[in-house]
Amino acid sequence: MMHQPPLITPDVLIIGGGPAGLTAAAELRRLGVQHVLVVDREENAGGIPRHSDHTGYGLRDLHRVMTGPAYARHLAARAADTGAEIRTRTMVTGWADDTTVDVTSPDGRYRIRPRALVLATGARERPRTARRVPGDRPHGVYTTGQLQNLVHLHHRPVGKRAVIVGGELVSWSAAMTLREAGCTPALMVSQYPKAESYGTFNAVGRTMLRVPVATRSRVTRVIGKGRCQAVEIEHLDTGRRRTIDCDTVVFTGDWIPDHELARSGGIALDEGTLGPLTDTALRTSRPGVFAIGNMLHPVDTADVAALDGKHVASQVINYLHGRRQPSEGVRLLADEPFRWIAPQILRPDDPAPARDRLLLWTDTFVRFPKVTVRQGERIVTQRTLAWPAAPGRVFRVPTSVLDGVSHTAGPVRIGLT
Repeated sequence: MMHQPPLITPDVLIIGGGPAGLTAAAELRRLGVQHVLVVDREENAGGIPRHSDHTGYGLRDLHRVMTGPAYARHLAARAADTGAEIRTRTMVTGWADDTTVDVTSPDGRYRIRPRALVLATGARERPRTARRVPGDRPHGVYTTGQLQNLVHLHHRPVGKRAVIVGGELVSWSAAMTLREAGCTPALMVSQYPKAESYGTFNAVGRTMLRVPVATRSRVTRVIGKGRCQAVEIEHLDTGRRRTIDCDTVVFTGDWIPDHELARSGGIALDEGTLGPLTDTALRTSRPGVFAIGNMLHPVDTADVAALDGKHVASQVINYLHGRRQPSEGVRLLADEPFRWIAPQILRPDDPAPARDRLLLWTDTFVRFPKVTVRQGERIVTQRTLAWPAAPGRVFRVPTSVLDGVSHTAGPVRIGLT
């Protein structure tokens, strides 16, 4: 007779102990949910901010600015203080059935069958292999997460001269980490006409960190036997190639959600984000399973992910109290130049999304974007926004642009005129 692993039955299981998951746990406990369990595979809870040792965290959710490690410690302590149970070094390995997950930890194997489940597994940067950059396979090639983990958590040295691939917010975070480790960021390489980050960050990065940016360029080869020695970059418009000496390469941005658990469980995924398909209440296609944070919008800032956690708490409680998922709803689809939109389903009587914002990702820079909402042949809304749509960062659109949408007239397409 096969031995059945022990079973735990919390009210809510949150998979992922980053800003979104910890904030959801604290809010659920604040609203009266008795047993909230957070599991995280890392040794300490807190997510990516644990090893992002610079300031800029907490503005939107905590209304103050903190360093990444301080922010992570604060969120973990707050969740624990409310009475949420946090288990680290705990890995969810798969689904035993539609409502039960298999878990392994230093305490052994067991199963968790919650009344409701929240996926908060976040996103990761695509490494060099996923970007199909050819060349040698030397040491000294990292993602930002690997770099910061090495420098800030393990206090290990890196090289002396680095090339940063990408120009997003996280790319400047990598530049600061390199400087702190005694490594000079020699060049930042972006495929776009300007670095993707906010103009303020680009200006500060160029002046204070003294990092030149090669725009409309890509890395075509990594060179080095044993240790990285150089990279070859190509200008996308002219085809001209040149070699940059470096012993370190950091691939930044180009995010993908950690969606393996959702995918293996048969939860519907969005073709644009590659994360779970959700409505404005952050329900997934499986009843009782919700999704939050950067696995839904890869990738936004940590405080926006945290506010997803706060937003989902009341929706989870509605489910625990017997309110089941409605079947009707219309799809929200991203039109050019947008790559994706989150959330993707609009249902009558559901709340507006967190912060009353739709989140979109553009591949084209538009300084004065005129957002157009269409349903069939009808133009529902056209509105010019005061902030640009730019690659490499989330474009936020007020949900009021959907006020004229019919819940029975088919899919809604959101693009730019």
